[in-house]
Amino acid sequence: MITRRRIYLELRDGAEAPEAARALEREGFAALRGAFAAGEVAELAAEIERVYETVAADVRNPGLAAEEREDFRYEMLNRSAACQRAVADRRILDVLEPLLGEDCHVIANTAWRNPPRPSHGHGGGNWHIDAGPHVPRPPGVPWDDRIPYPVFAVGIHLLLRDCGPESGPTAVIPGSHRSGQAPPFERVQDPALAFEGAGTLPLPGRAGDVLLFVSDVWHRRMPTGPGDRGRFFLQVHYGRRDVAQRLRTTAQTNQLSAQAIARAREPRERTVIGLHAPFFYDG
Repeated sequence: MITRRRIYLELRDGAEAPEAARALEREGFAALRGAFAAGEVAELAAEIERVYETVAADVRNPGLAAEEREDFRYEMLNRSAACQRAVADRRILDVLEPLLGEDCHVIANTAWRNPPRPSHGHGGGNWHIDAGPHVPRPPGVPWDDRIPYPVFAVGIHLLLRDCGPESGPTAVIPGSHRSGQAPPFERVQDPALAFEGAGTLPLPGRAGDVLLFVSDVWHRRMPTGPGDRGRFFLQVHYGRRDVAQRLRTTAQTNQLSAQAIARAREPRERTVIGLHAPFFYDG
């Protein structure tokens, strides 16, 4: 647990933090059940549905089928006042600030509306982590428990529709955020994947629940089954102040002059000045 005193981050007493914050640090995930009331959910859902109707899908992932690109709408706090209020809600920030600092900010904000379909091409259906691992470590090297495990980014799903086992809820492997590794590539679709004895834990939920995931925890969408109703939720990624925002791609929003962009012709010349292809968080 951390806090910013004067100008630097310092350790804080974890006993002061909510249990959900301690669970995120310990297990890599947490759930705030019934956090948002039915009226709040209805307002959010209505505003987000209007964005789907009025804003065309972004082509941020060219490899994704056109019909699946329709599942996503990005930079939602720019497009909806209700979404902007939700990302700043104290019910969420009170959990995140002990881990990310009182000046943490939104780095990505995407609406997901996955209709029922027999198969999904989006990579979220495989075991993955959201960028990182932020502290890479060789296999078999345990983390020293005397050092609080650092958290650099946390993703949340604010559910706008009930998501039962049949609809492919997100699953996690508890404690895997402490591994210092990405899920083994050859097992990214393996439902029996485990880490230090902990196996797959699906997290179904009801509208109004908020599910929280440390960016480094191994997670995936589970396969859907008969009776799939699809998924609908607002996703928000929060990062420490030092982590760059990814609401828009760097091609759209950057701090560069037109002359600097024109001079950068080679791929590495572009990335070193901050022009990156969409990747984790922004695509």
